[in-house]
Amino acid sequence: MNTKSYLFITVATLGLAACGSDNTTNQSGTPIAKTSTGSTNTLASGPKNTSEVMRGRTVFKENCQTCHGEKAVGQVKNWREPLPNGKYPAPPLDGTGHAWHHPGAALLKTINMGGIAIGGTMPPFKDVLSDKDKRAALSYIQSLWPEKTYQMWLKKNGGK
Repeated sequence: MNTKSYLFITVATLGLAACGSDNTTNQSGTPIAKTSTGSTNTLASGPKNTSEVMRGRTVFKENCQTCHGEKAVGQVKNWREPLPNGKYPAPPLDGTGHAWHHPGAALLKTINMGGIAIGGTMPPFKDVLSDKDKRAALSYIQSLWPEKTYQMWLKKNGGK
């Protein structure tokens, strides 16, 4: 094989390798993030991350369960109706409410800012929980969603 042929095969092989799939999930459906160098890393957060879900369960129990109920099922039958005080009750977060309709950034904003400004009773947790604890709480909540609901959330929100 001459040098020209060898060079062509090498360049063609590298070119094909660079054109590989640009998927945003791995084979198990776990979201993938691109780093600034272009390599990919499996995201540390989400319902598939067992240690984060366990941490989130503790965060939820200590900070959220009183209002959202054990296993995030809510405390009232109809969370869409205001309470006698005119405020809306905490919705279920187990996939039967509306949380799964929102991207992660919106869910984190709700955790940070609370829900008082929009007619709810949720206090802000911006200065109460660390970013790691907030993300863990979301991973726990997502672990309660049916798989179909989580997959719809991923599709709707691009895994974010």
